[in-house]
Amino acid sequence: MLSDDELERYARHIVLREVGGPGQAALKRASVLVIGAGGLGAPVLMYLAAAGVGRLGAVDDDIVSLSNLQRQIIHTTPDIGRRKVDSAADAVHALNPHVHFEAHAVRLDAGNVMSLIDDYDLVLDGSDNFETRYLVSDACFFAGKPLITGALGMFDGSLTTIRAHERDADGHFNPTYRCLFPEPPPPGTIPACAEAGVMGALAGMLGSMMALEAIREIVGFGESLVGRLVMVDARAMRFETLRYTRDPQNPLNGDAPTITDLSGYAA
Repeated sequence: MLSDDELERYARHIVLREVGGPGQAALKRASVLVIGAGGLGAPVLMYLAAAGVGRLGAVDDDIVSLSNLQRQIIHTTPDIGRRKVDSAADAVHALNPHVHFEAHAVRLDAGNVMSLIDDYDLVLDGSDNFETRYLVSDACFFAGKPLITGALGMFDGSLTTIRAHERDADGHFNPTYRCLFPEPPPPGTIPACAEAGVMGALAGMLGSMMALEAIREIVGFGESLVGRLVMVDARAMRFETLRYTRDPQNPLNGDAPTITDLSGYAA
């Protein structure tokens, strides 16, 4: 049930035929865990809070630094030195008091990932390294959770939805993150953000797209990004979509899976 205040707050959603009252109620019932409260996680959290997602969790053990503020818009100058999840909590509460925010000020690893994602309906990964992306995607497969994952480069970004624990209309498992990226790049080939830089507004664009995809998954309208990778080139302002399918040789849900738990990751 939406209160009078909520009906007014979400009026522009409710008048959309694809959302309406039932869709807004679904958002209120939903719970979403966001991995990272940085460049991607910041706009994700802001837009999901504004949209009325009932319960938001954020996992991040970092603190706010001055160099974060060029793109991590959920944090402000007075937040420098604070835990990111704490400043994010304040921003979410100020934006929408109807949202319950849960701060997880921990470093995600194989020892805690299953317990963290278990209590949420949907996971959004805005982490900045391949090890975490593989860990989160594998964990979501084992936990049976849908995953929306995004990645940022200097002037480029990508976004897809993973439902590898579910089967398609032909009875085959959907593709995994490992079908898209079978192996992580060799160490040192992908420079860190601090070394290479990143366009701040691009983080806002891609994070907003992740939030939109989460809303679409929760409400259930449009065509899912399962099996589709959206790529953004900010230099040319070009958007492209790559279709990908399940690799029968992938080690997670392939014909002869070799990954059956998270024991290959350091706890």
